[in-house]
Amino acid sequence: MKITIRIILLGAVLLLAYMCYASLLVPITFQNEQKIRETAIIARLIDIRKAQIEYKNVYKEHTPSFDRLAEFLNNEKLPFIMKEGVLTDEQLEAGMTEQEAIKKGFITRDTFWILAKDTLFGSGFNAADLRFVPNVKKSDGTPLEFNMDTATILSPSGYSVKVFEASVSYDDYLRGLNRQLIVNLDAVALTLKKYPGRRVGSLEEINNYAGNWEDL
Repeated sequence: MKITIRIILLGAVLLLAYMCYASLLVPITFQNEQKIRETAIIARLIDIRKAQIEYKNVYKEHTPSFDRLAEFLNNEKLPFIMKEGVLTDEQLEAGMTEQEAIKKGFITRDTFWILAKDTLFGSGFNAADLRFVPNVKKSDGTPLEFNMDTATILSPSGYSVKVFEASVSYDDYLRGLNRQLIVNLDAVALTLKKYPGRRVGSLEEINNYAGNWEDL
């Protein structure tokens, strides 16, 4: 009888130990996977921002369309200046400008026109991938896409400012992980009046294209 009780107590202790271990493991596993996903997502949002800024430099506005953004990167050419030589200390002290040095042949500046995607991201970049949230699928197995839109808002001084926003929510990119922990993240964001996920730019404020991971 005593042996049976001891076995039962030992089993209870082992079960309790496992439950404590599991309760600690769940948030650790969640945080590790969240970090992996967000690292890739932030890198992609930075690429979207870079493309949108250059698009606006050319067209004076942003685009809400990933198709149009990819078309721009694949077909539009941007100037790239090849520089050879620099002004010497003596030339600078003499007040020589770069334009004067070019005319006199001391230095050269040649302009080449290169595809936007190669200029911004290097050769081999796939512009079509910008729309996709990396390493995350929808419930039907198809790729998950970022939300993206544009707007024109007024600055405090009354100027019209073109803005854009690209985002993906916790609910979307943390799918498959512990649901309660996702709900907790949403609740914290709601309390702090923050976007519940990862976002670059904003349709509601002029934030100089900041990502919300940059102001945490």
